[in-house]
Amino acid sequence: MTNERPSKGVNVVRHSNNCKICSHPKREEIEQDFVNWRSPAEIAKTHKLSDRSTVYRHAHALNLFGRRRRNLRAALERIIEKAGEVEVTAPSVVAAVQAYAKINSAGQWIDRTETVNLHDLFERMTREELETYARDSKLPHWFTTAVPATSAEEEEPPSD
Repeated sequence: MTNERPSKGVNVVRHSNNCKICSHPKREEIEQDFVNWRSPAEIAKTHKLSDRSTVYRHAHALNLFGRRRRNLRAALERIIEKAGEVEVTAPSVVAAVQAYAKINSAGQWIDRTETVNLHDLFERMTREELETYARDSKLPHWFTTAVPATSAEEEEPPSD
């Protein structure tokens, strides 16, 4: 992680000469903890740094905030993992899981939406399929191949 591009306007040589983290034997671990949303106060305490401002100063100088923002999944994973250890509300756990499901590995928020043009669907159906749909509210078997399933639906066997 030491190959981060410094923030604009930061004199890297001056920063590294004065920074307790740059010369720390566990520098990479400290940076990884920050990017993985560990509390800067906790990082400072664990690694015997003066205080959390030392961690923030280093993170700003080396532009670690961008990586941290792209790593929202790590923060949500910590919340989800703690759900069994602390008293939380069901809605907060559900919200964390929903948010986690919408963030891809690059840290991008992806809203998954699907639309189906019912007119086109009915145009494709045979008379028998239309009658089955009207009578039983059952879509034709080919419908699931025409409309891609989400990953959660792919895990469940089809119900016929």
